[in-house]
Amino acid sequence: MSADVQPVPTLPASAAAPASDAPASRRLGTFASLRVPNYRLFFAGMLVSNTGLWISRVAQDWLVLMILTPQSSTALGLVTALQFLPMPLLAPFAGALADRFPKRRLLMLTQSASALTSALLATLVIAGHVQLWHVFALALAQGTLNALDNPTRQAFVSELVDPAHLTNAVGLNSASFHAARLLGPAVGGLSIAAFGVGPSFVVNAISFAAVLLALRFMDADQLMPAAAKPGRGGVRAGLSYVRGRPDIMLVMFMAFMLGTFGMNFQITNALMATKVYGVGPEAYGLLGSIMAVGSLTGALLAARRERPRFRFLLLALAAFAVFVAAAALSPSYWLFALLLVPVGLSSLTAMTTANAAVQLGTDPGMRGRVMALYMAVFMGGTPLGSPIVGWVGDAFGPRWTLLIGAFAVGLSVLAALGYHVRRGTLTLDAVRAALPVLRARPLWPGAGRGSS
Repeated sequence: MSADVQPVPTLPASAAAPASDAPASRRLGTFASLRVPNYRLFFAGMLVSNTGLWISRVAQDWLVLMILTPQSSTALGLVTALQFLPMPLLAPFAGALADRFPKRRLLMLTQSASALTSALLATLVIAGHVQLWHVFALALAQGTLNALDNPTRQAFVSELVDPAHLTNAVGLNSASFHAARLLGPAVGGLSIAAFGVGPSFVVNAISFAAVLLALRFMDADQLMPAAAKPGRGGVRAGLSYVRGRPDIMLVMFMAFMLGTFGMNFQITNALMATKVYGVGPEAYGLLGSIMAVGSLTGALLAARRERPRFRFLLLALAAFAVFVAAAALSPSYWLFALLLVPVGLSSLTAMTTANAAVQLGTDPGMRGRVMALYMAVFMGGTPLGSPIVGWVGDAFGPRWTLLIGAFAVGLSVLAALGYHVRRGTLTLDAVRAALPVLRARPLWPGAGRGSS
């Protein structure tokens, strides 16, 4: 039942150097990192575990929305908020913890504890004793564990592969997450219809064993642990640096709006499926799998991309706003489902591009602290946005839960354009492919004209 936090594949500072300096003939293939035995074990373990996560995610939403409450979107929003609340509070400290202790051991502890929380929820559900406050408490516990696990897991990748493969490995991590998302929700929906919600949580608890076994059987001699970097200044130094960089603040603002108001699909999809289209758990679960088609495509493209382009960020966010608004107004279930494919593609493209832009725009000595702030901003908005979105669903109807996200993301795009207009860095390019394209100069130093 771990929180579905994999929206932004964060690269360690050592990997932030642009890959485009290498000649095209030396570019890595999409699945190059899978040739590394330790990474292959890790990838397989995470694929199994993420599938269990998505099965339980559907079950948890159905449990809260259809069993424990009278279809309360507010309650569903609170569960999501509790899962993400520890992230902005603990992420910077978790990063320091990951730098000071063996990452492999920390992951075994966090993954074991996460398995126990899922097993406890499964026991409560199957025994018929589960109450709403149980779900709230376990969501907070799982969020705390995930806040410790996520930065450690991200940083551990740099110990599995060499720097030349790091960007590729991070992209494949995201692909693994969304490949599991392709299968998990559909299986979860069918499982609920056939057996109820309890077995789904059992499956999730067992799936953690795949990661634990992968960690156990890795070749320790092939790991490349980095030297401890306790650093000084911590969050305060990062804040001071970001305050002096309005370009980075702008990207963080756009990421905040996307994460806070746009990325609430576990709420919006559940409400649209149950309250608007009146479908059962099978059809609800299918929505997550259909959206994963777009997300997986975006993740695979990110694994191949050598450099971020700011133009991609603006266009991806604009496309996201348009397609989400169209989905909100969709008259039929199947049209809504179809529109989730470009929604998933545009959101993943925006998230990976924003992440890379911040990394490349930050001085190497500050990347760790700035990226910790970035992750806190991106994921930390969820505890604020989820209850608001849930309340909007109860007060104005499910379609408005999507429209508020489209409006917020669209507003962030306009803010970015306004910023560049004020700086005089915005130009209107020639019409290409019958589409006027707005091009902005790079946000980060040394990116060159080809990165616009």
